[in-house]
Amino acid sequence: MQRPPTIVDVASTAGVSRQTVSNVLNSPDIVKPETRTRVEAAIASLGYHPHESARRLRMRKSSTIGIRLDPQTDGISGSVLDRFLHALTEQAAVLGLRILLFTARDHHDEVTQIERLRDTGDVDAFVLTSTTLGDPRTTRLAELGVSFVTFGRPWGVDDRDDPAHLWVDVDGRAGLDEATSAYLSAGLRRVGYIGWPRGSGSGDERMRGWRDAMLGAAPDGAVLDEAALDALCLGVEDGVSQGADALRRLRARGDVDAVVCASDSLALGALIASGGAIPVTGFDDTPVAAAVGLSSVRQPLDEVAAGVLELLTGAHAGRTTGGPADAPRHRLVRPRLVTRSPAQLPRP
Repeated sequence: MQRPPTIVDVASTAGVSRQTVSNVLNSPDIVKPETRTRVEAAIASLGYHPHESARRLRMRKSSTIGIRLDPQTDGISGSVLDRFLHALTEQAAVLGLRILLFTARDHHDEVTQIERLRDTGDVDAFVLTSTTLGDPRTTRLAELGVSFVTFGRPWGVDDRDDPAHLWVDVDGRAGLDEATSAYLSAGLRRVGYIGWPRGSGSGDERMRGWRDAMLGAAPDGAVLDEAALDALCLGVEDGVSQGADALRRLRARGDVDAVVCASDSLALGALIASGGAIPVTGFDDTPVAAAVGLSSVRQPLDEVAAGVLELLTGAHAGRTTGGPADAPRHRLVRPRLVTRSPAQLPRP
């Protein structure tokens, strides 16, 4: 077999030193234009490709992004992070970056794993997912000077403008506002909400979207009070059976014209419990939602992945400090409502 061309072959063909070829590959701005052109022509004619592993070692850069692989706790809504991971890996490859997956028992163990990977030089930066109120990971990684971006904002008082770390998130509030408003525009007034118990950052945001739309509807000048809204709202643990039970409890309180939910799992349960008698909208637009004809709010995960990579490789390079003051540190992506007609379901 013919051996592949080496950097020595390129140097010989171009009539330059091996170091000059290395400079063209790694720091082209320091090489004279005419010399750079000659070396690039030699690279093209020989079909030379740098040995990426050796190049990373010399540059002391792994070109690798680490992300924890969460255990899949729900067969429906759990697919969202899988789709995000696929989009991130695909887009990272275009930039010449690799994704390294690792596991951890909990948030604290995740920080330990991140420290280990960073200290061994295996990973340059990290992506965190599933952010929570009082998330211990973001504060600790900022203290350590680790480059990272979160998919999910740092839930708290100042989550939109917090300069402490870089984040990309989907605007769940806008998504549920749009879904609720669509039912209200169709003349359905008693639109219920099934979400998670209070204290979940993303769940609370989605509930606020439903409340915004309900309070803004004010049919015939009537104003919904807090008691009326509370009667149409339930917070339960995520799951199909929980969604079904929640819908039955809402209907026991009074008429419900339609329901919006914080997840497709809850929405599927509500749809089954109603036998398709009332319209239901979920959140995440999972494959299950598409299969059963469930309307849902779609998270644009390609845009989320692009935003994460932009913050990791841009002016801030995933750092919590430094970088131009006017460079964006956060990105809030607007989701899209996908309306479908559900399959015919038997009445429970």
